[in-house]
Amino acid sequence: MQSNPIKSEADLDEFEPATGDLELAERQALRRVVGLSTELEDVTEVEYRKLRLERVVLVGVWTTGTVADAENSLQELKLLAETAGSQVLEGVIQRRQKPDPGTYIGSGKARELADIVKSTGADTVIADGELTPGQLRQLEEIVKVKVIDRTALILDIFAQHARSREGRAQVELAQLNYLLPRLRGWGGNLSRQVGGRAAGGVGIGGRGPGETKIELDRRRIRTRIAKLNRQLAEMSKARDTMRARRQAREVPAVAIAGYTNAGKSSLLNRLTGAGVLVEDALFATLDPTVRRSRTPDGRLFTLADTVGFVRHLPHQLVEAFRSTLEEVADADLILHVVDGSHPDPESQLTAVREVFAEIEADKVPEIVVINKADAADPLVIQRIQNREKHSVVVSARSGEGIGELMAIIERDLPRLDHEIRAVVPYGRGDLVSRVHSEGEVLKVEHGDEGTLVHARVPSGLLAELERYAEPAETLR
Repeated sequence: MQSNPIKSEADLDEFEPATGDLELAERQALRRVVGLSTELEDVTEVEYRKLRLERVVLVGVWTTGTVADAENSLQELKLLAETAGSQVLEGVIQRRQKPDPGTYIGSGKARELADIVKSTGADTVIADGELTPGQLRQLEEIVKVKVIDRTALILDIFAQHARSREGRAQVELAQLNYLLPRLRGWGGNLSRQVGGRAAGGVGIGGRGPGETKIELDRRRIRTRIAKLNRQLAEMSKARDTMRARRQAREVPAVAIAGYTNAGKSSLLNRLTGAGVLVEDALFATLDPTVRRSRTPDGRLFTLADTVGFVRHLPHQLVEAFRSTLEEVADADLILHVVDGSHPDPESQLTAVREVFAEIEADKVPEIVVINKADAADPLVIQRIQNREKHSVVVSARSGEGIGELMAIIERDLPRLDHEIRAVVPYGRGDLVSRVHSEGEVLKVEHGDEGTLVHARVPSGLLAELERYAEPAETLR
């Protein structure tokens, strides 16, 4: 979830402390120009243009839950729009049993929305949901400005923040899968392909290029999707190799996951000193990072920072980032970070666990890390703790609760299967060093014949220590 690619085991401790600060400065150095109009008279060609969000009006449909739930959802959409570089002018909610199949909010409300757009001078409408191609077209025809949905907005943010080659390919794949069913003609000036009687008697020469253009675009998109899938399959091999190497050495893996902007990167920095980008924005970091850390008793484990989740995370993104999200599914332990200062942290927990179930990570042991304790309401923290029995309260900014978190990680990590007592000759100090780096040391004493080591070790190291083991006390 940050800008540096996954490193090999030998490089896990290497990082540039200023990397995150430099990337944050780079992002803030260029801002979008306010006032460049994107208002469209002919909105039918909007899919062929790159998103350029400026002055926007938000619209949502409230179907279930309380009015507070609907307002929180629209507030989150506001944060997403601002992260994408927009200025939010107005937000409206329509109460309905279900979204209108034609215009999402109903034709009458759509005309009211058009009046709001005209009076505020907005150039874009963002809907708090995923719209069908028909809903997009009909709503655009009424409001006369560009309409995008929540999915397109999230994809645009991912496109802005993707840094690595793999991250960019994943985002492009998700965008193309979203775009493919939403292609349509370039306007009424190009007729569709017809001929003979279907042409109304025009016959040969009456065929227009309109449908040909759509099919050509679809073919190009499908070709590009196939190429990206092949590229991502090749890129995932390196990740699989690193993961297999760690598993072969029996190094426990801990994944940091949670809602976007909950403080996952800050927690990684606090636990490992990784120096990754930290920004108060949604989806600030996308590319996964693996760093090495140790428990208080010296046991080695890896920490993997992953992409943030959000309500209604687009299915296209889950599929495109599946190889990245495998870091969560393959972990031995998940640190589920939740923002304790958020007005509705319980909904964040639910949304993240829905994604866990989708990527088959819902069976992995989980520690709920309630972050931002320095800014949270104590009553909210108490409410979360009453609901989540296996939780810990921390502040990644101040360091509060980090010691308790590390103790819980040490307790919950899977124990090594092989326990052994061995007298290692002083000439084999390399084995003692490996016991400290790869195993869990229970006791060390220095005697006349060598170093007495009592530890739990992985199977590969056990084979080398057995020759020095005390036969009567070797435990398996």
